[in-house]
Amino acid sequence: MFGLGMGEMLIILAVVVLIFGAKKLPQIGAGLGQGIQNFRKAVKGEDKEEEPDLLEERDKQEHDAR
Repeated sequence: MFGLGMGEMLIILAVVVLIFGAKKLPQIGAGLGQGIQNFRKAVKGEDKEEEPDLLEERDKQEHDAR
């Protein structure tokens, strides 16, 4: 994977945990995943809107995570 060995990947993970903290990693991962998903939808040209109740549920989960 990108020419990185297991040792290098562990060092990068350790630095990320030190910088952001273990509690922020799930939020960072979720944000990154959502960004990639939105990018893919934009590239495909899909303009499908999320349903309002799904948006409210996601906002509630994000608020509870804080």
